[in-house]
Amino acid sequence: MDILLTSRNFLQSIADFFTSLPYAAIFTFVILLINFLLAIGMIFWERKSAQSVWAWLLVLFFLPIIGFILYVLFGRTIYNKEIFKVTEKDKIGLEALVTEQLEDIKMDKLTLPTPQAKKHRKLVHMLLNNNQSFLTSNNKVETFYETTEFFDQMLQDIENAQDHIHFQFYIFKLDSLGQKFYDALVKKQKEGVDVKILYDDIGSRSLKLKNFKELRDYGGKVEAFFPSRLALINPRMNNRNHRKNVIIDGKIGYTGGTNVGEEYIGLSKKFGYWRDTHIRVQGNAVKSLQLRFMLDWNSHATRDNLSHHPRYFPEIPVIGDTAMQIAASGPDEDWQQIKYGYIKMINSAKKSIYIQSPYFIPDSSMIEAIKIALLSGIEVNIMIPPFPDHPFVYWGTYHNVGELAMIGANVYIYERGFLHQKVMIIDDEVVSIGSCNMDNRSYALNFEVNAFIFDEKEAIQNRLQFEKDALYSKILSPEVYNSRSKWIKFKEGIANLIAPIL
Repeated sequence: MDILLTSRNFLQSIADFFTSLPYAAIFTFVILLINFLLAIGMIFWERKSAQSVWAWLLVLFFLPIIGFILYVLFGRTIYNKEIFKVTEKDKIGLEALVTEQLEDIKMDKLTLPTPQAKKHRKLVHMLLNNNQSFLTSNNKVETFYETTEFFDQMLQDIENAQDHIHFQFYIFKLDSLGQKFYDALVKKQKEGVDVKILYDDIGSRSLKLKNFKELRDYGGKVEAFFPSRLALINPRMNNRNHRKNVIIDGKIGYTGGTNVGEEYIGLSKKFGYWRDTHIRVQGNAVKSLQLRFMLDWNSHATRDNLSHHPRYFPEIPVIGDTAMQIAASGPDEDWQQIKYGYIKMINSAKKSIYIQSPYFIPDSSMIEAIKIALLSGIEVNIMIPPFPDHPFVYWGTYHNVGELAMIGANVYIYERGFLHQKVMIIDDEVVSIGSCNMDNRSYALNFEVNAFIFDEKEAIQNRLQFEKDALYSKILSPEVYNSRSKWIKFKEGIANLIAPIL
């Protein structure tokens, strides 16, 4: 009884203490307590790098209230491994194909169709450990470096569609360009072609499902990826679907870096000319893109889930001889598949490495791999845009390329307009093209997809395009970098400090 009275008195003392405090003090205490619990959770349970944990700890404890809000919106980790639902039929067929290729490559029995695939069999092997990244060899690839040509071809393919169109973009704007595509999709839906549109809710923040009323009235389906439940508040704001995939009749696929909007055809006063890279694929690699769309769609579709059906995976005649793998990555995965692909390419290079990316803030593993390549005598060429669309990201990029320029990298600042493609080429043998930037956000937070192409012709073609882009660029030499102003050094320092959470 005495113990009970003592406990009650103790609790009453605590209650009296908090009652005597002003509301501001109580609020501050609660926020600090929550921040402390978040910090414990990050340290012991989150799948974050040590650099990321330290960066978030600084934010939480130096900016307690703002840091808490930022963490809720941008810092949480996705734990749901079943976010992308796969039917047993799909899973069995997919796992059987990947398992067969993995076993064959281990036993040196897998047919590697090109000299480049044979030479880089370890990269093929590594990518096979992602269930969507089976190797295909009968592909025809067309690469677009001018966005107007890309949009014209995609519009033509949409107009020729006979069965279905699966249309997915991170950013889809219903401006003059987007309206042209929307009208074409509505027309095909009216003709009986099954149209499905998947857009990212944050990337396409100006869109609402009501904008697609006409398409939906005729039976078309539209979904938003990780939609906001409240205006301006999205607890999954930090994990976005950055993929840009289109699949037409299961026979033609598109993937790359370009979104749909007027700025992507150079009509933005801020960005001017837009330089991007997107590919059109015919062949069995389209099946990988189709599967990726199905997984993304089924994770958010409230009705009309897609299942394995012959209409989505038709027999495709041999029309090309390009070997490639489609690799997907996201925060739901145990490892960062595309980042590993980039690092494996860098480590495999014997002569040259070419990188083009609007953002270049990789973690230390990729920076160290590039440094090792440079110190080994391998030619490294990196190209970035001339100005930021995200200031902290740009100055973090500038810091990293400047550091690499100091030890021998050829760094180009593209000046014709905004450079947005995500391309890596090694030794005129392997090229990677897709949606994944060279930064931690793309590696660990966003959902991305890249094509890894094992083909000399494609690699040389993209390397020659890099050289054409270099004609519109200025060199960031060690002398130029060392002469930067103190203000730029300050911005670099701040960006470098928070780079793990950018």
